[in-house]
Amino acid sequence: MKASRRNFLIGTGVVGGGLVVAFAMRPGPGAPRMASVADAHAPNAFLQLSQDNTIRFYCPRDEMGQGVTTGLATLIGEELDFDPASFVIEMGAPHPAYTNPLFGLQGTGGSTSMAAHFTQLRQIGADTRRLILDAAAIDLGVPAPDLSTDDGYVVAGNERYPYGRFVATATALPMPEATPMKSPADFAYIGKELPRIDSLDKATGRTEFGIDVELPDMHYGIVRHAPVAGGSVKSFDASRALAMTGVVDVVTVATGIGVVAEKYWQAKKAEAALEVEWDLPDLKDVDSQRLRADYLAALDEEGESAEEEGDLAVGFQDATTVTADYWAPYLAHAPMEPMNAVVRIQDGIADIWSGTQAIGVAQGIVARVADLDKENVRAHNTYLGGGFGRRATLTHVVEATELAMSSGKPVKVLWSREDDIRSGVFRPASLMRINAAIAEDGTISAWQAKRSGGNIIPETLRNAMPGALPTAIPDGFINWTADVAESVFGGWMVDGSSVEGLAGDYDLPNREVRHVTKDHGLPLTFWRSVGHSYTAFAKESMVDELAAAEGLDPIEVRLKNTAANPRLNNVIRVAAERMRRMQPGEGRALGFAAHSSFNSSVAEVAEVSMVDGQIKVHNVLCVIDCGLAVNPDVVRAQMEGGVMYGLTAALHGQLDLEAGAVTQSNFHDYPILRMDEAPAVEVVIVPNTGSPTGVGEPAVPPIAAAVANAVFNLTGERLRELPLKPTLA
Repeated sequence: MKASRRNFLIGTGVVGGGLVVAFAMRPGPGAPRMASVADAHAPNAFLQLSQDNTIRFYCPRDEMGQGVTTGLATLIGEELDFDPASFVIEMGAPHPAYTNPLFGLQGTGGSTSMAAHFTQLRQIGADTRRLILDAAAIDLGVPAPDLSTDDGYVVAGNERYPYGRFVATATALPMPEATPMKSPADFAYIGKELPRIDSLDKATGRTEFGIDVELPDMHYGIVRHAPVAGGSVKSFDASRALAMTGVVDVVTVATGIGVVAEKYWQAKKAEAALEVEWDLPDLKDVDSQRLRADYLAALDEEGESAEEEGDLAVGFQDATTVTADYWAPYLAHAPMEPMNAVVRIQDGIADIWSGTQAIGVAQGIVARVADLDKENVRAHNTYLGGGFGRRATLTHVVEATELAMSSGKPVKVLWSREDDIRSGVFRPASLMRINAAIAEDGTISAWQAKRSGGNIIPETLRNAMPGALPTAIPDGFINWTADVAESVFGGWMVDGSSVEGLAGDYDLPNREVRHVTKDHGLPLTFWRSVGHSYTAFAKESMVDELAAAEGLDPIEVRLKNTAANPRLNNVIRVAAERMRRMQPGEGRALGFAAHSSFNSSVAEVAEVSMVDGQIKVHNVLCVIDCGLAVNPDVVRAQMEGGVMYGLTAALHGQLDLEAGAVTQSNFHDYPILRMDEAPAVEVVIVPNTGSPTGVGEPAVPPIAAAVANAVFNLTGERLRELPLKPTLA
């Protein structure tokens, strides 16, 4: 039989840039797990009201430093009329009620938390306040319209009664629905700069991260991973390791050889004593030079179309043309807290403690590996010491489960920094070629872009599906599905995350974006701002190159070509006005870049100089339109952090391959930005009363191009490779 490509895609459920598994994922039974509190009432999955007037908020999203517990508590507190700073914050255990509406599963990422829950949690707060008023009207014998609320108290005339007084009556009343919510003019908390709820506990060490979890008789697990990703154990000798003090088990696991010992350093020393022979994949023949050459050759292939519009030939006619290649290397995530998980299996019940970006997936992974029903796995989410996409890949949870099963002990698996940088998952390397044209009046008349590199979706499916799908779905089906995705995105369709941001911001009537998949086997996953992290560098560098080729102001070119993107146009305008007031000192220059990602628009200005032949960034202006800023202080902090994270990548970030192995291992050769390198950052939040959009990631994409454009303005050297390494002093 002959089948068209589209019919094949429809038949296999692969349409619209994603892979759809053709069965429903039904929610599990039972109520959400909440703290055991006497005389408390939980009117919904998010709130628990106690008679002592304590409010417990069960946060549906994971806190990894982005301020989500404060932001989401503010939404409920606003409508509940209860100061969110007084809330007791609990992390939501796996339950369908905590599903991210934009993901379809219980996960945190993509700068979606505020956008996903802005209306939902406000409505829950408004309905719960209405419930308390209904109960108070009964208990006090006062008509409900004569009652009001004030910061956790029901006000009746001159008397004030804590909400907790009415909990008993509230338990017998139906939950109101669709209660009218506040007008923005009446907001008491939303839009205000409130302290983070978790600041004091973090500063004083009371906050529990995954690495802090301790259990009676807990042992430590260390896994020796193959030196080249995808390698497997051929043979090993554990005799020296087993003879060492404290070692209780050495066993093969899915990802290598696991050692279990009473103490961490005992396990670490024993792991170093293992003698292992590996079967290595074809990646063992790849080094950075070959990889770069393969990517360059791939750009000469036709590839797959991501988008096409207009007529390129018309756009290039009678216009100034610029062609350039832009390179971005592999990157690690390097969160400050290394990967860790604690698993205990006793009497058919498993417990998992870990700070993850998908606690429900962690529960599913333990259930699958331990051959348990999900209902018999209790997943305890902790705070995350940084995520950036890394904590959505949970191979360390698999390892902890396997070692707990083999040893019969509660086991904490703890990856070292070297483990994570050499054996983790990575941001894809990318080579991008842009051929563009600009007319005399500054109109970008043609834009032809192509990217070569690996895709994220196939590896993401391999990692997430075992925990996200019912345990009855066999591993063979999951592997087949991931293989199908790899085949589809390898030559039939374009993984949207591979090219996102390469053309979307500007009014480009004649444009084409294509993709050539070139994947050597290094495992790839989401990294802070995903594809935007490298496409913005190429796009915003090219806009400056076009302006320079035609002798035009690069900011005016951006303004002229963003008429159809008013939010981006506005942040460009605001940043340009402030840039004109910046007075760079002698030997310094300014560079500009702007980019939209995660439904937010950001413009950045970098002030740079050259010190001993190296780039020194002195000041950064960051202008963002993120819709309504629920807590401007949190937004400002995320912009500052995003600039520093992006600058780390722009100035230092690079992973190299030698015989298929990552050569970097720790912060001495994979450095993060140091305090003496950090610029002063001014953040301007553009007023907007619309719904919130992303803030966790949008500050990252523009910074590399802003710095590169500043270097060109200072030295005349155009830097087209990351990390930025000038050759002209």
